[in-house]
Amino acid sequence: MQTTQDRQGDGWPGVRPEVVAEVVSALSARLQKRLDGAAAKLAERPLSRDGDEWRVQVDEEAVLVLHAPSGVVLGPADVRCGCLLAPACVHRAAAVTLCPLAEADDQAVDYQAVDDPVAVGTPAAATPEAPTTATATTDPESEPVPAPLTPAERAAARQLHRAACALLAAGVSGAGAVAQAELLRSGHGARAAGLYRPAAAAVAVVTGIRAARSGAPDHRLADLVAGLRELLNLTTALTAAGGSPVDAPTGTGTPAPLAALRGTARQAYAEEGGLRLYGLFAEPVLTATHAGVVSWAVDTGGRLSTVAEVTPHGDAATAAPLAAGAGNRTVRLGDAALTHREFSRAGLAVQGATRSTGGRLGAGASVRAVRATGAAWTAEPVARLWAEPPAGQVARALAAQELPYENRPAGSDLLFLDVVLLGTAPTGPGGALQLLARPAGSGPVIALRPGHEHPDLAFRANLALLATVPGLRLRLIGRLERADRPELRVLAVAAPPGAPAGLALPADRADRVNLGLERLQTADLPADPSTGRPTQPSAGPPAELPTAPPVGPPVHVLGRRVEQAVTTGRSALGPSAATAAADRGLLRAAGLATAAELLDGLRAAAADQPRDVFGRIVADDHEPFASAWLAAADYTEALATALCSAAWGGPEDEDGAEAPERETQAEV
Repeated sequence: MQTTQDRQGDGWPGVRPEVVAEVVSALSARLQKRLDGAAAKLAERPLSRDGDEWRVQVDEEAVLVLHAPSGVVLGPADVRCGCLLAPACVHRAAAVTLCPLAEADDQAVDYQAVDDPVAVGTPAAATPEAPTTATATTDPESEPVPAPLTPAERAAARQLHRAACALLAAGVSGAGAVAQAELLRSGHGARAAGLYRPAAAAVAVVTGIRAARSGAPDHRLADLVAGLRELLNLTTALTAAGGSPVDAPTGTGTPAPLAALRGTARQAYAEEGGLRLYGLFAEPVLTATHAGVVSWAVDTGGRLSTVAEVTPHGDAATAAPLAAGAGNRTVRLGDAALTHREFSRAGLAVQGATRSTGGRLGAGASVRAVRATGAAWTAEPVARLWAEPPAGQVARALAAQELPYENRPAGSDLLFLDVVLLGTAPTGPGGALQLLARPAGSGPVIALRPGHEHPDLAFRANLALLATVPGLRLRLIGRLERADRPELRVLAVAAPPGAPAGLALPADRADRVNLGLERLQTADLPADPSTGRPTQPSAGPPAELPTAPPVGPPVHVLGRRVEQAVTTGRSALGPSAATAAADRGLLRAAGLATAAELLDGLRAAAADQPRDVFGRIVADDHEPFASAWLAAADYTEALATALCSAAWGGPEDEDGAEAPERETQAEV
């Protein structure tokens, strides 16, 4: 028997979202008010596991038992309590509130980037052994026209929209277990009606709120804002669709097909026949609930594909080592007998291949794969990935962000660049040091960030070592970080073609390094021509680098209020008139008149609450406030995308003088 005493999400089994909704809704109103306190007390109790059962000693007489085959509680009957009030006791509801949410069996799951804002909190999963296959359709006219929304779908979308509005008005601080369960119940109703994408978005929002309330280290407020924005956009578009069989309005002003708004119950895999794959790199995957590795490969046509090995973890303390060691796991694709680290430098010849829209390779019984030779990053077909100019790659990545996650092409957010390291400078938030680089030839200064911030992964140590060699030329693969200054999360590096003194890597690394799985050594740095020995660490940044972050226009003013509403709810947006006037003046002076109007509208909607004859606030549906918040959030999102695109468009002014002009153009 294994015993742990961990906080929320550490050690507890997963639970299906509908189980949480059903157990919490069965409580009386009196017990629902005590649920958050009961969950906090239960989290302090020792938790033990024996096979498929987790046990908690509630008190001297009562024991709570969770039966979780494969680590997931599948039904309310699997949560049993020995107290006198069971099964209508608060202990059962507190237990499912503490358990991390698990995906539904019929939901399409796929590898996701750790920092993907749209899929916040959505756990990744391993490749299914027998994926659903479908023949790819290339003729748009042959695709079936989606049916119009049914009354059941419209009712489910309205119910989910009301629950999302109520949760936004409450904010993270007020969204307790009961509010979370209501959103999960509405999400389950949407899934039962066939609205799979809104249902998944509801689960992601609840997961993000739980992480925020528990102080989880991987919580990011920006991700939670993005999740709520997506959920409200989906439900708003569906409730406004009416009887239209094809398109529904969205927050971006572009109609979206109803099929995209509904989503799919399971990821479809198209038959690809024979594929010749060349390994690119491998990266660790680490989320609040899952850990593992994903390998990236390119075929002869230049299309990227992924093979993932990601499993749930029950202990955050061991999750990072699990992800770091996952590179030594065998690739689960046919009879291939090579690890993910080996595949990142080798190749595969695959017969009977299947691939999803997002580039995920299926691992069905009919798939056959044997090891083949790989290709250097400087040889075809791999080298063509670096042929596109950086600005074009950024435009491609930003355009893909507008698509549903499951429909984004694999690697759409990856950039392939040849750069020259400039050294470190205080350009990060609060003047934090960041490693800077510039594209070979010319281009903007790029801040290079770790692929994942966890200190137990190799990313941070490797970047710190590379920062000691300013002037080093690198060919790298990184994930675009959307910001008003160019930023990139670096995943893998190699020597560029024709580099006079590149990385001195061992032969078994094939001149490339997976920065999250492998650690660079001082001996791997290029040799100093004067001594013939590895380059020694430099003492500091070059003198020509900026010593302070550039000052841009006040784009944060509106974004800060959007985030504040998510954190503390509707009641927080009631500052003094002087504060409102100062914010308005700051935005208008920067040429952001639309932002100023949206902020005024958000504050007005937050304050416009009905009252009874005694002046007491009367509960409403919060829809006007949610609409104002969504308009501000959509504007902030569009402005951030425009600023990111402009930042990568060419060389930047070191003093940031171009920023106000770029932002004004984005506003127009």
